[in-house]
Amino acid sequence: MKKEKTIAALAALAQESRLDVFRMLVQSGPEGLPAGEIGARLGVPSPTLSFHLNHLKHAGLVTCRRDSRSIIYSADFKAMTDLISYLTENCCRGQAELCAPAACKPARAINGKQLRSAEREKVSA
Repeated sequence: MKKEKTIAALAALAQESRLDVFRMLVQSGPEGLPAGEIGARLGVPSPTLSFHLNHLKHAGLVTCRRDSRSIIYSADFKAMTDLISYLTENCCRGQAELCAPAACKPARAINGKQLRSAEREKVSA
Protein backbone atom coordinates (compact mmCIF):
# COMPACT_ATOMS: atom_id res chain seq x y z
CA MET A 1 0.00 0.00 0.00
CA LYS A 2 1.32 3.42 -0.89
CA LYS A 3 1.74 6.11 1.71
CA GLU A 4 -0.96 8.32 0.10
CA LYS A 5 -3.58 5.54 0.29
CA THR A 6 -2.57 4.82 3.88
CA ILE A 7 -3.03 8.46 4.84
CA ALA A 8 -6.44 8.57 3.11
CA ALA A 9 -7.56 5.38 4.89
CA LEU A 10 -6.39 6.57 8.30
CA ALA A 11 -7.99 9.98 7.76
CA ALA A 12 -11.28 8.32 6.86
CA LEU A 13 -11.17 6.20 10.00
CA ALA A 14 -10.21 9.15 12.21
CA GLN A 15 -13.86 10.11 12.70
CA GLU A 16 -16.13 8.40 15.21
CA SER A 17 -19.12 7.67 12.95
CA ARG A 18 -16.98 6.39 10.09
CA LEU A 19 -14.99 4.18 12.44
CA ASP A 20 -18.27 2.76 13.82
CA VAL A 21 -19.57 2.12 10.29
CA PHE A 22 -16.34 0.45 9.21
CA ARG A 23 -16.20 -1.78 12.31
CA MET A 24 -19.82 -2.79 11.75
CA LEU A 25 -19.07 -3.70 8.14
CA VAL A 26 -16.01 -5.72 9.20
CA GLN A 27 -18.17 -7.59 11.71
CA SER A 28 -20.85 -8.27 9.09
CA GLY A 29 -18.35 -10.08 6.88
CA PRO A 30 -18.12 -10.12 3.09
CA GLU A 31 -21.93 -10.13 2.68
CA GLY A 32 -22.08 -6.57 3.94
CA LEU A 33 -25.16 -4.65 5.02
CA PRO A 34 -27.76 -2.47 3.31
CA ALA A 35 -27.25 1.23 3.90
CA GLY A 36 -30.63 1.52 5.62
CA GLU A 37 -29.73 -1.17 8.14
CA ILE A 38 -26.40 0.49 8.91
CA GLY A 39 -28.16 3.78 9.55
CA ALA A 40 -30.84 2.17 11.70
CA ARG A 41 -28.35 0.26 13.84
CA LEU A 42 -26.17 3.31 14.42
CA GLY A 43 -28.97 5.87 14.58
CA VAL A 44 -27.41 7.96 11.81
CA PRO A 45 -29.67 9.95 9.44
CA SER A 46 -29.52 8.89 5.77
CA PRO A 47 -27.81 12.04 4.42
CA THR A 48 -25.12 11.87 7.13
CA LEU A 49 -24.62 8.14 6.60
CA SER A 50 -24.32 8.65 2.86
CA PHE A 51 -21.59 11.26 3.45
CA HIS A 52 -19.65 8.88 5.72
CA LEU A 53 -20.04 5.87 3.41
CA ASN A 54 -18.83 7.93 0.45
CA HIS A 55 -15.81 9.04 2.48
CA LEU A 56 -14.97 5.39 3.33
CA LYS A 57 -15.56 4.34 -0.28
CA HIS A 58 -13.32 7.12 -1.61
CA ALA A 59 -10.59 6.01 0.82
CA GLY A 60 -10.88 2.49 -0.60
CA LEU A 61 -12.06 0.88 2.64
CA VAL A 62 -15.56 -0.12 1.55
CA THR A 63 -17.21 -1.34 -1.62
CA CYS A 64 -20.85 -1.23 -2.61
CA ARG A 65 -23.16 -3.15 -4.88
CA ARG A 66 -26.78 -2.79 -5.84
CA ASP A 67 -29.20 -5.52 -4.81
CA SER A 68 -32.64 -4.70 -6.19
CA ARG A 69 -33.50 -1.35 -4.58
CA SER A 70 -30.87 -1.56 -1.84
CA ILE A 71 -27.22 -0.60 -1.89
CA ILE A 72 -25.17 -3.11 0.04
CA TYR A 73 -21.91 -1.89 1.58
CA SER A 74 -19.06 -4.22 2.52
CA ALA A 75 -15.67 -3.73 4.09
CA ASP A 76 -12.85 -4.16 1.60
CA PHE A 77 -10.90 -6.81 3.50
CA LYS A 78 -7.93 -6.67 1.14
CA ALA A 79 -7.61 -2.92 1.70
CA MET A 80 -7.91 -3.45 5.46
CA THR A 81 -5.24 -6.16 5.39
CA ASP A 82 -2.99 -3.98 3.23
CA LEU A 83 -3.38 -1.12 5.71
CA ILE A 84 -2.54 -3.33 8.68
CA SER A 85 0.41 -4.81 6.80
CA TYR A 86 1.71 -1.35 5.92
CA LEU A 87 1.48 -0.24 9.53
CA THR A 88 3.20 -3.35 10.88
CA GLU A 89 5.67 -4.21 8.10
CA ASN A 90 8.61 -2.98 10.16
CA CYS A 91 7.26 -4.22 13.48
CA CYS A 92 10.12 -5.17 15.78
CA ARG A 93 12.73 -3.96 13.27
CA GLY A 94 11.30 -6.30 10.62
CA GLN A 95 12.07 -9.35 12.72
CA ALA A 96 8.81 -10.88 13.92
CA GLU A 97 10.66 -13.26 16.23
CA LEU A 98 11.71 -10.25 18.37
CA CYS A 99 8.12 -9.26 19.05
CA ALA A 100 6.35 -10.29 22.20
CA PRO A 101 3.89 -13.11 21.43
CA ALA A 102 0.79 -10.89 21.35
CA ALA A 103 2.44 -7.68 20.11
CA CYS A 104 1.26 -7.91 16.50
CA LYS A 105 -1.82 -10.08 16.94
CA PRO A 106 -5.29 -8.52 16.80
CA ALA A 107 -7.39 -8.69 19.93
CA ARG A 108 -10.00 -11.41 20.07
CA ALA A 109 -13.51 -10.53 21.02
CA ILE A 110 -15.93 -12.71 22.93
CA ASN A 111 -19.58 -11.70 22.85
CA GLY A 112 -18.61 -8.38 21.29
CA LYS A 113 -16.23 -7.47 24.14
CA GLN A 114 -12.60 -6.78 23.32
CA LEU A 115 -10.23 -8.73 25.51
CA ARG A 116 -7.01 -7.40 26.99
CA SER A 117 -3.78 -9.33 26.56
CA ALA A 118 -4.02 -11.06 29.96
CA GLU A 119 -7.67 -12.00 29.33
CA ARG A 120 -6.79 -13.42 25.89
CA GLU A 121 -4.17 -15.67 27.50
CA LYS A 122 -6.77 -17.04 29.96
CA VAL A 123 -9.23 -17.76 27.11
CA SER A 124 -6.53 -19.39 24.96
CA ALA A 125 -5.42 -21.72 27.77
